[in-house]
Amino acid sequence: MRALAARIAGADWQLRAAPAAFHLPSRTLVVADAHFGKAAAFRARGVPVPQGTTTANLARLTTAIEAVRPRTLVFLGDLFHARESHAPATLAALAPWRAAHAGLEMVLVEGNHDRHAGPPPAALRLRVECEPWLACGVAFCHHPQRIDAATVVAGHLHPCIRLRGRGDDGLRLPCFWLREGLAILPAFGEFTGGAPIVREPGDRVVGVAEERLFEIPGYAGVNT
Repeated sequence: MRALAARIAGADWQLRAAPAAFHLPSRTLVVADAHFGKAAAFRARGVPVPQGTTTANLARLTTAIEAVRPRTLVFLGDLFHARESHAPATLAALAPWRAAHAGLEMVLVEGNHDRHAGPPPAALRLRVECEPWLACGVAFCHHPQRIDAATVVAGHLHPCIRLRGRGDDGLRLPCFWLREGLAILPAFGEFTGGAPIVREPGDRVVGVAEERLFEIPGYAGVNT
């Protein structure tokens, strides 16, 4: 399925296969770790990587926006990967995309890569906030952390879970990782990699694969 219901901080959310999270009461769409221009940054440093990742990510983000028609789009940090990500081709792709969503409020909760990359171009009309940014009844952060009397919604880790069958190397999936007081979103950018989670009893883990969501129970066949 493309969406699963979730209760976060006592409110109704949807986990979406974009991957993104959607706060229904305020119609706020949340994505983490887009890392726009990561491929451009690698090429600027002499690493041969494919082109077109920014265009693909923007198309996927447009699909996510059209699916839920949010009032606000929140980026949980690492919008750009590095200073070299402000390459002309990357900005040329972003400008018309922003113009196509001119009526949508966009907020960036600053992450570690954003500080290295520098401020986003003014033409993107992004309001930049420092973590924790309190909105929608939660504390939006880039870095997962504990905050007294608040539920944190964060990114940064690029969480993934490995599913192992008998006699094979298994499959690694990006995932949503939810526990009491903390919800960590998978990285939105395709060219981002992932880090395995350390699951604890009571955690909810939802894997993302081929534009579908899969509830991952905590059983012996799952190795994080």
